[in-house]
Amino acid sequence: MIKSQQKKKQASEQDFKAVLWASADKLRNQMDAAEYKHLVLGLIFLKYISDTFAEHQEKVLKQVSDPSSDFYLGDDPSDHQSALEERDYYLQENVFWVPTDARWESIRGKAKQPDIGQIIDAALVAIENENQTLRGKLDRRFGRAQMEPGRMGELVDLISTIGFGGQERSAKDVLGEVYEYFLGQFATAEGKKGGQFYTPAHVVKTLVAVLAPDKGRVYDPCCGSGGMFVQSERFIEAHGGRRDDISIYGQESNPTTWRLAAMNLAIRGLSGDLGREPADSFGRDQHPDQKFDYILANPPFNISDWGGEKYESDPRWVYGRPPVGNANYAWLQHMLWKLRPGGEAGVVLANGSMSSNTSGEGKIREEMVRKDVVEIMIALPGQLFLNTTIPVCLWFLTNDKSQRGRDRRGETLFIDARQMGTLVSRKDRVLTDEDISKIGSTVSTWRNQNKGYEDVSGFCYNAKFEEIEKNSFVLTPGRYVGAVYEEDDGEPFEDKMKRLTSLLNEQQEEGAKLDQQISENLKRIGYYV
Repeated sequence: MIKSQQKKKQASEQDFKAVLWASADKLRNQMDAAEYKHLVLGLIFLKYISDTFAEHQEKVLKQVSDPSSDFYLGDDPSDHQSALEERDYYLQENVFWVPTDARWESIRGKAKQPDIGQIIDAALVAIENENQTLRGKLDRRFGRAQMEPGRMGELVDLISTIGFGGQERSAKDVLGEVYEYFLGQFATAEGKKGGQFYTPAHVVKTLVAVLAPDKGRVYDPCCGSGGMFVQSERFIEAHGGRRDDISIYGQESNPTTWRLAAMNLAIRGLSGDLGREPADSFGRDQHPDQKFDYILANPPFNISDWGGEKYESDPRWVYGRPPVGNANYAWLQHMLWKLRPGGEAGVVLANGSMSSNTSGEGKIREEMVRKDVVEIMIALPGQLFLNTTIPVCLWFLTNDKSQRGRDRRGETLFIDARQMGTLVSRKDRVLTDEDISKIGSTVSTWRNQNKGYEDVSGFCYNAKFEEIEKNSFVLTPGRYVGAVYEEDDGEPFEDKMKRLTSLLNEQQEEGAKLDQQISENLKRIGYYV
């Protein structure tokens, strides 16, 4: 009975978010998703801090009007109302101070005015001026948004429907989930471009499950919208820790995405240092004197314009200078450089990083193995990302394998998770909680005790240095774990062949359409084929 109720509750929450998204998307009209994203998420943020402020106002009113309270101010209602506007009551509880004209009910009351965009921008300016940690972090683009008359007001009314009265969970949890859901939906709507700032939550959960951050400094040098921090905080709370046990540090070069991260953290009630400004991690490290306990990152894959020619003698290149035309090994070495002694890093990279010998990458990888900084390699299934079909893998690095568990020096764990995941559509696959738990528990057993861990054919293998050397320092898990035993999946051969043939035909038709489109585009710019 309890499980049934939980399923119904989860379904209703999902329906609520889906309906809210569908309604918001209808208002988009001809506006590009990349632009519309910031309007919707900005309003969600504004609604959140205003609701949080209003919620705390009620607490203050109870305190100052209750004779048994230490904050009792007497029987005069005017004194009680005056107390509601005293900043100290809010700042001491880390609640953002929201000026009167910036509160949601004030904005909603003006939603039908033609200058509502300018009104919202003014509210954001007022909030930034009153809260030091938000200065420069709020995206003020409402006044110049190209929306049809009345559309902005409709959007304000729509966001107003996110209600919190009588719910078991806090406004922070509900609105945080809506925010995260919208981030994912916008990444889908934007396609490849949108995926640059969004790492699917199930991939982040896998990184967190392996690293198991419990306390200390957590860093993401290309933090996007801040998903790594959110999952780290959830992991700690799920395992009985406190969110204050970790300190958050991030950096992001894209100004609008940097602001998204700041809002995402604020919605969760998390404090973090994202640097003084958006900046490139290679050229303008915002945390130059800091070393970190945990690093989680999903850097852009195979990026060629990272400015590598400017860093010829950089001290970070301990294992070899990375090629100018590909930043993969620059990211890996930057993260190793930022680890404190015994710290650990988890990085998402394209599969090619495990075996490439281009421009000296093989030599760098060999040196990393020889210096024993590669702890775990995990190959993931395809179709996990919204923005790329490139197969990806997870690198886990540490500068001391004798810490956090048994002495693992000279060993590297390989996990082949390519058979994991569940298709939620023809194009999208997700790692289930069971998948993530299996990976996490395998790593934990291997890391902490020899007796409980066993190599599993086709899934995991504990390799010694000599074995990696025999494989020419290629780190592809499939080379080490062996072949998986294929069980009968129960699908009749004829049915399977029909299904696969149909899928092949669809893909061929899609390929032909793309070829035709490319040909037409080339003709349009003067190239004839």
